[in-house]
Amino acid sequence: MRIDPQKCVACGNCTYVCPMGAIYIDPVIRRATVDRDECVECYACYNGLSQEHLNPTMVRTVRKVFQFFRLRFEPEPDVCPTAAFAPEDLTWPRIVRRAFSDPRVPHESTGVEGRGTEEVKTNDVSGRVQTGEVGFTIEFGRPAVGVRFHEIQKMTMRLAKAGVAFEKKNPITTLLKDETTGEIRDDILDEKIMSAIVEIKVPVERTEEIIRMVWEVEKEVDTVVCLGVGARCDETGRENIVAPILEQLGYHPERAKTNIGLGRITNKPAAEPRTAAEPVTTR
Repeated sequence: MRIDPQKCVACGNCTYVCPMGAIYIDPVIRRATVDRDECVECYACYNGLSQEHLNPTMVRTVRKVFQFFRLRFEPEPDVCPTAAFAPEDLTWPRIVRRAFSDPRVPHESTGVEGRGTEEVKTNDVSGRVQTGEVGFTIEFGRPAVGVRFHEIQKMTMRLAKAGVAFEKKNPITTLLKDETTGEIRDDILDEKIMSAIVEIKVPVERTEEIIRMVWEVEKEVDTVVCLGVGARCDETGRENIVAPILEQLGYHPERAKTNIGLGRITNKPAAEPRTAAEPVTTR
């Protein structure tokens, strides 16, 4: 995203809508400016502000007149009066920023909008996690924080070394150079995005091992890390295997979602009944 300096009148409205704090008023040129290194191409500024298309010269003149008479004019906070924003034609690797930051853009690798994955929440039809397995969603970044891929790589490399299975229908997995090493493509390592999710699954017996591994790696990364844990319920709708492990580790698990299995099965049917639910915990 860029701001046309010929149109910008430095009203400052856009600085409040940027979730990454990447827009500021440059005191030298007295224009709103986008810090391209911090911008994640989420398009919140472009989509969140109304465009009035007023004449920039007229607006600047009116502002100077008001300033001369010490009058204060408070413009509407959700308006760019001169439509100064100019979306760029993004190319690789910068285009990856928008794919992980603009929730309206579907990922080419999965066709899913947002972070590009439906996660284990669709387990009743996708069958990602079977009986005896645990699915983990490891989320990196948040608005105002973000994450760079080289930080995510610290986690994927550690997980790969432990021999985990990365979820195939996940955009981070498609960006791995080698799933056996967990290395991410070199050309995107320095790109910054708003957030992303790494998905893996392991046998139930490895639940504590993986959680402790995430604890260790999160101390090495410069962003926010949230951990989600998903498991199948039994035929009575209860989950009494993974939840006790989480409690022993100091969590207070809450069932965030229960899928009752009314969807159309999209994967090959398994031998076990497809009752699905996930207790989820975050830290």
